[in-house]
Amino acid sequence: MASAEQAGKRQFINFCFFKVDPAWRRLPEEERSRGKQEFIRVVEEYAGKVIVIPYTTVGIRGDCDFMLWRIGYELELFQEMMSKLLATALGKYLAVPYSYLSLTKRSIYVDHHVHEGQESKRLHIVPGKSKYIFVYPFVKTRSWYLLTKAARQGMMDEHIEIGHRYPSVKLNTTYSFGLDDQEFVVAFETDKPEDFLDLVMELRQAEASRYTERDTPIFSCIMKSLKEALDTLGG
Repeated sequence: MASAEQAGKRQFINFCFFKVDPAWRRLPEEERSRGKQEFIRVVEEYAGKVIVIPYTTVGIRGDCDFMLWRIGYELELFQEMMSKLLATALGKYLAVPYSYLSLTKRSIYVDHHVHEGQESKRLHIVPGKSKYIFVYPFVKTRSWYLLTKAARQGMMDEHIEIGHRYPSVKLNTTYSFGLDDQEFVVAFETDKPEDFLDLVMELRQAEASRYTERDTPIFSCIMKSLKEALDTLGG
């Protein structure tokens, strides 16, 4: 919950994906256990300063094993935490193949589309209420930004209306302009992956889809406690 001082501030968002070196699994059990405990303690050290929601991707993607969704008000805390995580006995065996940085920002398209559970001011993310999250970076074509605001609004009205047909899927859109390679990071939370699949298929048929330049890689993640996520690593 944001404090009164933070209520008007925008949040930094980071989706950080980790891949464990297979050599870690060959370490003695005691050493692996100690490394996981050190990793967990570092995350716990930032309680109240950085929100951290862990997810596992083991058995789902081959290029990463788990993800930390981090939300905070100071960019420097992300770096400080990561430095300490990589210094743990587990961290020494971790690579970071993907890490996406963004900021919350109110969408200019949703003023007359407020829909409980799906659209909000988006200055503050309330994460972790669903079992699954689907995350991907998103880039629109330059020609999209050369359209009139009215033309873009018309296409986004259709886009938003399609989203409202799937109330089980909560969309979190955050903005990366100038901060990272992508323009947006989108994260869909749901307990029903089949609804998300149907939603994406419908969105492909929307007019705004013509202006999508890139929307991959796509990460399907399962929410776990941090201990559970680390236990899925196979050690």
